[in-house]
Amino acid sequence: MAGRLEVITGCMFSGKTEELIRRLERVRIAHGNILLFKPTIDDRYGTDAVVTHYGRRFDAHLLPPGEESRAKLIDIVGRNALNDSTVVAFDEGNFFSDKLPPLCETLVNMGKRVIVAGLDLTFAGKPFGPMPTLMALADTVDKLHAVCVKCGQPATRSQRLIDGKPAPADDVVIKIGGSEVYEARCRDCYEPG
Repeated sequence: MAGRLEVITGCMFSGKTEELIRRLERVRIAHGNILLFKPTIDDRYGTDAVVTHYGRRFDAHLLPPGEESRAKLIDIVGRNALNDSTVVAFDEGNFFSDKLPPLCETLVNMGKRVIVAGLDLTFAGKPFGPMPTLMALADTVDKLHAVCVKCGQPATRSQRLIDGKPAPADDVVIKIGGSEVYEARCRDCYEPG
């Protein structure tokens, strides 16, 4: 089987992890071997699974950002598990380093179906981490939309709030959080900090 790279992207609350889990469940039904990795910094709902904002879970392995390599995956899951996998997936791809795209290419060249889900833009509206490169390399890209909390139109931006006000654009890029920190907004309702 030829390998391929699929990217699922969009703003916060657009259903990226839901879509990732949906695809992985279909592989599980077909008796495929799945490896799912998440960055060590994403501990919102635990460390042994990827969990959606609505509580849906899928078992996952932790992978430290900056250590994305075939050798590290073998360290984590073992050579046989990696070789036997049909799908290798990464959630929160935006939190990984620029080493993720070459790793994905290596896995694709090994014949793996690789799926990466992650934010395309930071809260400040800038391309996020390795996601632009992954989207350029991908065989397919699905950009999902949330619902704007202000007007109800399709949302493409993640608005970070501090005490109810837009976070300044020079705030730290990575701040783990959910609806207590972020809102989905359309381009018109998004407020630059």
